[in-house]
Amino acid sequence: MKTYRVTVIAGDGIGKEVTPGAMAVVDRVATKTGAFSVDWVEVPWSCEWYVEHGSMMPSDGLDQLRGSDAILLGAVGFPGVPDHISLRGLLIPIRQEFRQYANVRPLQLWSGVEGPLRDKGVGDLDILCVRENAEGEYSGSGGILKTSSGRVATQVSVFTENGIERVVRYAMETARQRRGRLASATKSNALQYSAVLWDEVVDRVAQDYPDVNVTHYHVDALAARFVSAPETLDVVVASNLFGDILTDLGAALQGSLGLAASANLNPERDFPSMFEPVHGSAPDIAGRGIGNPVGAIWSAAMMLEHLGEVEAGGLVMAALRSVVDRGPRTRDMGGDATTDQVVAAVLGAVDNATLGTELLTAGVGDLGEGSSP
Repeated sequence: MKTYRVTVIAGDGIGKEVTPGAMAVVDRVATKTGAFSVDWVEVPWSCEWYVEHGSMMPSDGLDQLRGSDAILLGAVGFPGVPDHISLRGLLIPIRQEFRQYANVRPLQLWSGVEGPLRDKGVGDLDILCVRENAEGEYSGSGGILKTSSGRVATQVSVFTENGIERVVRYAMETARQRRGRLASATKSNALQYSAVLWDEVVDRVAQDYPDVNVTHYHVDALAARFVSAPETLDVVVASNLFGDILTDLGAALQGSLGLAASANLNPERDFPSMFEPVHGSAPDIAGRGIGNPVGAIWSAAMMLEHLGEVEAGGLVMAALRSVVDRGPRTRDMGGDATTDQVVAAVLGAVDNATLGTELLTAGVGDLGEGSSP
């Protein structure tokens, strides 16, 4: 039986409340299948750590993570610590150092969830977003100059041909395994250098995938399509900033940010990949035990799929769908359940599930060919 070493960064706010539930579900499904176990290594890196130590993680933090099979993250961010400090002190260094260039976010409509797309049916929103995760608008280049007329800020986007190609190729492979359609988010009418290079690389890579139907959309038009015609979209590939915005829109269309899961993938497996819900630390409800654990548990299911435990990941997803459909549900989804009550229901659904190949179609996250072991 294989044992995986997973480093846990629960972080701040509700991250510390939903992450234990995700870990408990993984442990339960490991026992259920008898196929693996997890050695959890918990580290206290967070904004609270920053206040005490002056950094979001210790100087050897990346080295501590390097030997992990995966990283499970809760959330970072808390009042008193600027967001750019928490993001650039922890998440971005991990993504960049470990070449986690493919941020994968599944967007799906599930039975039992009331959302803005009430006129759509289950399955009409089934989009997999592949966001470039290591450069682009988040490269960190720029600065602030003081002039006689006031301060001037420059924020320089850095797009490399190799960086674009690797994420586009990953998205193409994933589209090939799904419904064979790829939407590329661009803004080449206004961004005459970065977006034009993006478009050119997409078109060049597309020549290697004649079975994938590729469409370029200006990002504003694509955002509108997310709302008006989501059923026409399959895989969406976008730059760092465009992908960040589109996926939060998609999460809202799902019915709650509490459902949103993600994977920060190093498809070549040279480094550990990181899995996290994208709801943020939600300081307004932190400490009340009412955070939605579904996104964290879904992210853990994506982690299992990435590790090669596909049956276990499918079992988690089947249990999640059952609980979301029947309840209990947290307040953001129209219910009144606590975090622990939802986790307990998912654990019960895992216990009551029957192992079998039908679980493999439960829709973990369709991580694509690059994530196969």
